[in-house]
Amino acid sequence: MQSPNLTTPDADQIRRAPKVLLHDHLDGGLRPATIVELAADCGYENLPETDPDRLGTWFRDAADSGSLERYLETFSHTCAVMQTRDALFRVAAECAEDLAADGVVYAEVRYAPEQHLEGGLTLEEVVRAVNEGFREGERRALDAGHRIRVGALLTAMRHAARSLEIAELANTHRDDGVVGFDIAGAEAGFPPTRHLDAFEYLKRENNHFTIHAGEAFGLPSIWQALQWCGADRLGHGVRIIDDITVDEDGSVTLGRLAAYVRDKRIPLELCPTSNLQTGAAASYAEHPIGLLRRLHFRATVNTDNRLMSGTSMSREFEHLVKTFHYTLDDMQWFTVNAMKSAFIPFDERLAMINEVIKPGYAALKSEWLFRGAPAVTSSDGAFEA
Repeated sequence: MQSPNLTTPDADQIRRAPKVLLHDHLDGGLRPATIVELAADCGYENLPETDPDRLGTWFRDAADSGSLERYLETFSHTCAVMQTRDALFRVAAECAEDLAADGVVYAEVRYAPEQHLEGGLTLEEVVRAVNEGFREGERRALDAGHRIRVGALLTAMRHAARSLEIAELANTHRDDGVVGFDIAGAEAGFPPTRHLDAFEYLKRENNHFTIHAGEAFGLPSIWQALQWCGADRLGHGVRIIDDITVDEDGSVTLGRLAAYVRDKRIPLELCPTSNLQTGAAASYAEHPIGLLRRLHFRATVNTDNRLMSGTSMSREFEHLVKTFHYTLDDMQWFTVNAMKSAFIPFDERLAMINEVIKPGYAALKSEWLFRGAPAVTSSDGAFEA
């Protein structure tokens, strides 16, 4: 894709580069120390470790184990300590702070309100606590010299029957921090079509939604999410690669679904490290993101679950830069893709691109010129989206 002698950004530049995150789970991104403290506060005694460092290692090991039971167990621990207003507020505020410190300037963070009712909170109280936490985290980040805007995505669980209720909740709070709706959970056996009433409601209300699809189940899940449900984005969508054929001579043929996804510029919320953990790819080098970027799909880079994957946006880009020799132009391409695909109004997205993202990358590129390094641009057109 690129000449091997092109200059690539170092870890510090990757961290300082403005980044946009569309797929991040609130209950998958807690600080280990916060989990320990919240567990003590609420009397939760089932943590596998009480030392923050060892607990963080346990979460990553469990997610890497290849055992679905162990992977799901990780979320039972984080959700268990997120059952009060103060806990939700704290976790949301720290989430915004952590993302901002990593160079994220815009993020959409998702969570399922129905999973935070065991302490007696109502759905409304859960949403208000998280929204207030995000606003507090934005203020703290700004005080620390980092600008970030965080929008919430309200998630309904595929196996449950509250999707219409959660969709209505998302619509009620669309002007005070909630930017859209999502469904998550096991794809196999729980197709998105079980929740058509929620999607039809959101479409009538001209609201936005994404659907977890094409991660574990494959092309039928993607097709249903798009053609039956009308999703604006695909949560993961990595299995679209199953509809793309690469011949021995390197020629590429798109199936009709893959061609539709590319032609319609449907955003793919790709999460490389998480996809490796779930078996969607065997290595970073074999991850479909390399081919999807080369073919100009609307690919975006995301974290999914920062705690379980031991990752951040900077780490995701570090892996991609090392693997595919991406330049700052490539990083900007992914970032602009994500900002174009965000669930906030067009003029606000455009302002973020023109006033924050492009100037941020221009400043980083000027450092190469100052150092006497060549200014480089990806050979296949970095700004084409």
